[in-house]
Amino acid sequence: MATSEASPAPPEVLWAQRSSVSDPSKNFIYLTLSVPDVPEKDSKLDLKPTSLSFTGTSTTLKRKFHVELEFYAEIDPAESKINHTSKNIEIKLQKKELKEEYWPRLLKDSKKPHFLKTNFDKWADEDEQNEVPEEDFSQFGGGAGMGGMPGMGMPGMDGNDFGGIDFSKLAAGGMPDMGGMDGADAEADDDEDDELPALEDKNADQEAQKA
Repeated sequence: MATSEASPAPPEVLWAQRSSVSDPSKNFIYLTLSVPDVPEKDSKLDLKPTSLSFTGTSTTLKRKFHVELEFYAEIDPAESKINHTSKNIEIKLQKKELKEEYWPRLLKDSKKPHFLKTNFDKWADEDEQNEVPEEDFSQFGGGAGMGGMPGMGMPGMDGNDFGGIDFSKLAAGGMPDMGGMDGADAEADDDEDDELPALEDKNADQEAQKA
C-alpha cells in the first residue's frame, strides 16, 4: 500500500527591517526563507502588496515547504528584490509607506507563528539604524546586478598594456615595442653588433701582413 505524501511544512522565516521618512532605499523589510536545495524553477513565490506565499520542495531533504504570510502593512512588489540561493531565499520587501517608525511586527496577526524569528545578524534598533552599514542588495534580482568583475587583471596590466610592452605590432609582423627598455640599453645592443665585424676585419689584416 503506497504511503501518502507528507504534508508541506513551513520553513524557518527570519526578518529584520529599516525605516526612513525620506529615502525609499532605506525603508524595507529584510526577509529570509530557509529553504535549502529548493530549485528556483521548481518553486513558486507569489508576492502581493499585502501578502507572500511560497511553495517548493528540497531535493536533498525530500521535504516540501509551504508558507503564507500576511503583512502588517503594504509593500511594493514592483520595487522589492529577490535573491534565490542554494540555501535560502532572501527578499527585500520595499515598504510602501515612507515612515520613520518601524513596523511593530511583520505580520497582521499579532500572534507570532513558531517559525518566524528575528534575524539578529541583520537587525538594528530603530534609533541606531543609521549607524550600521547599509545592506548590499547587488546580488538581488531586479537590482543593478554584479556588472563587471573588477580586479581580474594582473598588476601593471591594463587592457592591452602588458607591462609597457606593446604587442599590437605583432599583428603587423613587426617586433613588439619594448617600452620597459630605455634608449641606452637599446644603443648598447647596437654597439655590440657593430663591433663584431670590425674585430674580424682587424684579424684579417694581421694575417695578410704575416703572409
